[in-house]
Amino acid sequence: MKNVAVVGATGAVGARMVRLLEERSFPVGSIKFLASDRGASERRVVRFKGEEFPVEPVSDSAFEGVEIVLSSTPASVSRQWSPRAAQAGAVVVDNSSAFRMDPEVPLVVPEVNAHDIPRHQGIIANPNCSTIQMVVALKPLHDAARVRRVIVSTYQSVSGAGQTGLSELEEQLEALVQKRDWPAPSKFAHPIAGNCLPQIDVFLPDGYTKEERKMIDETCKIMGDPAIEVVPTCVRVPVPYSHSESILVETERPLCPEEARALWSAAPGVTVLDDPDRNAYPLAADAEGHDDVFVGRIRRDPFRPNALLFWCVSDNLRKGAATNAVQIAEELVKLQPAGSSR
Repeated sequence: MKNVAVVGATGAVGARMVRLLEERSFPVGSIKFLASDRGASERRVVRFKGEEFPVEPVSDSAFEGVEIVLSSTPASVSRQWSPRAAQAGAVVVDNSSAFRMDPEVPLVVPEVNAHDIPRHQGIIANPNCSTIQMVVALKPLHDAARVRRVIVSTYQSVSGAGQTGLSELEEQLEALVQKRDWPAPSKFAHPIAGNCLPQIDVFLPDGYTKEERKMIDETCKIMGDPAIEVVPTCVRVPVPYSHSESILVETERPLCPEEARALWSAAPGVTVLDDPDRNAYPLAADAEGHDDVFVGRIRRDPFRPNALLFWCVSDNLRKGAATNAVQIAEELVKLQPAGSSR
């Protein structure tokens, strides 16, 4: 049994972390829910296993006796509090971007690199949502034929931008149906209803966005192979939940679709849905609420024998964030004897 704290418990991802701890029967000895002063004042209690718990402001004293921290806060908040929680003796699973590329911090997707967890020094980073689902799908191919190059276009739901992204889409859809003007966009650079925006986060000097740069850097770190070439285009689409990705992968040796299907069918965390004759392929709406990564539309590149194309879908708030964090915590439990910390 572990003493657990959830930081950012009032946010969308934090709320799912709480739900997943219950759903997956995580061995909770004691639990507390923490938020910024603003978050604590907006939502004073969290229900967990039929009980109501107060939402406490995050503070140094709040981490006393805590063994595992699940944190989903802005990077600036994590930079302030995650090292302090680790110093107090906890292991922090951090969902922000604050420590992902720190060479001393493991960046973990359990189906891919759970072996990196033991080298943590008190903080383990949870990767970006679009990266997580892609590397889960790439891992079996990499083990069998070594991935050399990936060209990926993402179609990312508005929930990836938080509750404000969801609210903006809802308001604009309502205005669209009622044929009235909507307020100027606040979360996105342009209206998202009835639109696709080829920009997620800010642009960098090389023309890529920060979201695209995350996919490039994080993939190589998680896969443990800096030679993998990742060329992403990240697009925000008017879908509430679940991210979709169109992926072309080049491997050192050719993989036929049949072999790829067999590899994915045997891989943890992957569900193959690939029956074109019945119009069966992964859909964002169907992936919502599930923890697996779904793959389909599996086919050869007609011009490159070492390349395959496939479609990949996953719930961005579950496997893309909360589920992956709880899975990391589950791995920590396996590593830590009862009554120990770190």
